[in-house]
Amino acid sequence: MAFLRPADLLSACAACVLLAAAGGLALAADMPVAPEVPTFAKLEQKLWIVTLTGNVQATPRSPGSDQYTAIGYPSVSIREAGTPQRFSTPDDGISFSIYDSAEFRFGVTARYVPGRYYRDDRRHLFGLRDAGFAIEPGVFVEYYPAAWLRARAELRHGVFGHHGFVGSIGLDAIQPIDRFQVSIGPRFNFGDQSFARRYFGVTPIEALVNRRVTAFEPGSYATVGGLGALTYTFSEQWAATGYVGYNRIVGSAADSPLVRRGYGTPNQFVFGAKADYSFTMPALF
Repeated sequence: MAFLRPADLLSACAACVLLAAAGGLALAADMPVAPEVPTFAKLEQKLWIVTLTGNVQATPRSPGSDQYTAIGYPSVSIREAGTPQRFSTPDDGISFSIYDSAEFRFGVTARYVPGRYYRDDRRHLFGLRDAGFAIEPGVFVEYYPAAWLRARAELRHGVFGHHGFVGSIGLDAIQPIDRFQVSIGPRFNFGDQSFARRYFGVTPIEALVNRRVTAFEPGSYATVGGLGALTYTFSEQWAATGYVGYNRIVGSAADSPLVRRGYGTPNQFVFGAKADYSFTMPALF
């Protein structure tokens, strides 16, 4: 029997290794290559901040009235997350912006006006027609000449209770103090003859039936006054506001017999409070 020398054994092993390597390379060349695992970028979801507001206020039962009624109503506002909440006052109409920038904003608005009804005061309103509640849709514009000062104007047209044009102009100085925010400013409200006749006019027939008032036809309606509000922010979700406003009827409507003592007053106050709750939701577009 012949034995392999160590040198021959090493040569044989080296040859086997080379053959195995060559076969492995060939086999690897024939196998399909696995696709690379894709890497997905994390998408940032756009969010909205929705603010739900509950409002309650004591306001004259109708324009010029000396009796008060309670009104409660909800409202909602939506803004993109990361943008500051827009300043608003409780006497702003319910509004929706069409254009909004840091200094200028305009859009559509609407207000509710309580009505005057015979059932509310049968003694004094005997023989006088009802002046039903009104909804006043319209437009608004806001301008910020400075970050702490807002000017706002509204022009609206009544439906249901009256069909006249009315409007308001206001100026508000805004001062944040820690969690508080104070705002105060003057107000001017106006209405055309159609509005004034509805709430302050008395026809000759009404005067004859009532016997306590004389016939009167106002030419217009106007008030001057102001509003102050104090807001406290509890957290990112909750805030509360208390406010008081005063307007005095001036001009033609102030001479109406329905503004005299016993029927009404030219001094119109409003007291109220509101609570805001905010939360986030995914943007729909």
